[in-house]
Amino acid sequence: MKLPEFITPNFITVARLLFIPIGVYTLFKNGGDDATWQYLSWIVFFILGMSDILDGKLARSQNTITELGKFLDPLADKVMIAAAMISLSILDRLAWWVTIIILLREVGITLFRLSIIKRGVIAANKGGKIKSTLQNLAVGFYILPLGTNLYWFRDGFMGIAIILTIATGIYYVQSALRQDK
Repeated sequence: MKLPEFITPNFITVARLLFIPIGVYTLFKNGGDDATWQYLSWIVFFILGMSDILDGKLARSQNTITELGKFLDPLADKVMIAAAMISLSILDRLAWWVTIIILLREVGITLFRLSIIKRGVIAANKGGKIKSTLQNLAVGFYILPLGTNLYWFRDGFMGIAIILTIATGIYYVQSALRQDK
């Protein structure tokens, strides 16, 4: 299927950024406790996550990987995860310490990337992509109206996401500093 010419990978990334507020709105609808709206919010965030995969595949298949895309795509991922996590913490469905740890890493790496951008943008590596996937899955389990008997699964998934978030952040900084030598 051929897409219209205006649908580029960067267009999809910008659209993802613009649709994040819809996911937040649906999460807070009816006080955040309405299962129907929780499912709708999960669907919105799922589609946003899938659009991340689509823009990457499209960029590679069309050989249209740009410096702007290498910067905007991970930024959109971070804004999406931040919006969902902050919302869940406000709703008391996710502990603030989890949100703070993950967002400190994400903001820290983004600032670090900006500080070294003169050497060129460092694209996300496989570990970072796995970390993002696990973060998205874990946050998705917090968005869904799960029964308390599944909290161990949801919390365990988040625990793995936290460990990967920290580990990949350290790896990213070490790799960038090694390139500098």
